[in-house]
Amino acid sequence: QACTYPCQCPSQPLQCPAGTSHVLDACGCCKVCARQLGELCSLQKPCDHHKGLYCDFSKIHRGSGICLAHEGATCDLLGKIYHNGESFQPTCKLQCICMDGAIGCIPLCSDDLRLPSPECPNPRRVKFRNKCCEEWICEEGSEENRFETAMAVFREDPARKPELNNLQENCLVQTTEWSACSKSCGMGISARVTNDNPQCRLEKETRLCMVRPCDFPMEKTKKGKKCVRTPKPRQNLRFEFSGCTSTRSYRPKFCGSCTDGRCCTPYVTSTVEVEFRCPEGDFFQRKMMFIKMCSCHYDCPRDNDIFLATYHRRMIGDHV
Repeated sequence: QACTYPCQCPSQPLQCPAGTSHVLDACGCCKVCARQLGELCSLQKPCDHHKGLYCDFSKIHRGSGICLAHEGATCDLLGKIYHNGESFQPTCKLQCICMDGAIGCIPLCSDDLRLPSPECPNPRRVKFRNKCCEEWICEEGSEENRFETAMAVFREDPARKPELNNLQENCLVQTTEWSACSKSCGMGISARVTNDNPQCRLEKETRLCMVRPCDFPMEKTKKGKKCVRTPKPRQNLRFEFSGCTSTRSYRPKFCGSCTDGRCCTPYVTSTVEVEFRCPEGDFFQRKMMFIKMCSCHYDCPRDNDIFLATYHRRMIGDHV
């Protein structure tokens, strides 16, 4: 009854707090900031279903309800207990949520890196009083020193100095290897740092990755073999990320298993743009790792220590 058609939505872009989903209202008209655990909700102000929340109308009257979480395991962080669906900030730099016993966090401060450039020869990160996040400042230097510093990341060409509008042509591209996938099974994140952009600025890039599904059936090894290196699923599958599903199905390779204590990790990979469709009708694209070959070895990642393990050095490269 509260819906009016045609839909009339605000023209300004939606600004929601960090970690809050954009969801459609019950009229199917406008994107709104989803209500969080314990907040009042209604058909026009729905709860954040990505976090397993629903609007309970039984306790409050007049068309309003309260956002509650579906029954799930609580989370323990440094001795403090958080309920399923509860958002919290352990520090001013992190926004976290408890999801059925697991804690997920997003950074509230940008961790971007910055190379010297002609317009900012001496970049420096500074912590200001009464501010949580560090900020970049550009220190001034002499004109001669300004170009000497900037030339450190540009091609050496004594005939001319890099112009502001010609940064990419003179940029000496620097790109690190992709890091190991953040999860040994299921959807994770892999990252690298590159300055391959028009501003020649060192920035962090991420891609989705899946070494193997968590429910991937173990295949029998062939006679005389102790490892199944790169099995394929028997049928096509669609990837799921943050409640959204890939628009097309894939038959990717995964890393298998061994019977002699070795583990299998990606050795040769490629990066592909994958399009996802969300329940609200939104589409977005994310880079994703596709495995070409895995290697089996004894240098295995330890539980909860996947970023510190040395096995990621075994990945020889990424191919487009």
